[in-house]
Amino acid sequence: MIDRAAYVDLVGRALAEDLGAVGDLTSDSCVPEETQAHGTLVARSAGIVAGLEVAAHVFEAIDPASTLTAIVSDGDRVTAGQSIATVAGLARSLLRAERTALNILGRMSGVATATSLFVAAVEGTGARISDTRKTMPGMRLLDKYAVSMGGGVNHRLGLFDAVLIKDNHISAIGGIEPAVKAARERVGPEVMVEVEVETLQQLEVVLGTEADRVLLDNMDLETLRLAVEMTAGQMVTEASGGVTLDNVRSIASTGVDVISVGWITHSAPQMDIALDFLT
Repeated sequence: MIDRAAYVDLVGRALAEDLGAVGDLTSDSCVPEETQAHGTLVARSAGIVAGLEVAAHVFEAIDPASTLTAIVSDGDRVTAGQSIATVAGLARSLLRAERTALNILGRMSGVATATSLFVAAVEGTGARISDTRKTMPGMRLLDKYAVSMGGGVNHRLGLFDAVLIKDNHISAIGGIEPAVKAARERVGPEVMVEVEVETLQQLEVVLGTEADRVLLDNMDLETLRLAVEMTAGQMVTEASGGVTLDNVRSIASTGVDVISVGWITHSAPQMDIALDFLT
């Protein structure tokens, strides 16, 4: 289940953007007002489904009498040509909702599918695939939900729920140690504090602080292995930067705990899903 607060306003804005001040000129001009219709949402490409609850809300937001009945569940893998849900209601209402519902469902399913490819690539290594904050503005919670449906794990939701000290923070305060000390004093022991490093020398400094986690940024494979050895389980290790399907298993083989992949949310291909009316 997704918190409705994550999508109700988003859906409202998306529908307003599509319908403008006059509504659906095409459907209203050529489809009789009382015409009923039913149809099927069909996956045109294979992948992992995510976002059915949100798609259902789109149809209901247009017309409470419209219904979407899921055939599969979020997190299910489907094949090309497989039906994933049915819809029923006034034809005009279904047509008004169609594109917004498919845009959101296609994006979320695309993110879930992309995530699942990375998860499969590191299977058996012990490494987990994580998202980042490189999400579609306004869709952060939906993107992160989709990542979880694809088998990934969520990094911090935003700037508000964890500390990630990066190079600019370190430059602003004058060093790793004072940055970690100030952060820990501010947030207390319960909030995660992570530090991004680019060298083994920086890692050595972090290991002497009260940080919980270290982000090993853009390190080559040999440096990553040495970093994991140096850390020796003292804190969670996260690899990031330049991660692709071609190299993710090699990165996982270094022993890192987490691999964060911005691509799964900022560049995942849309899953092709269509609405076909049945006659």
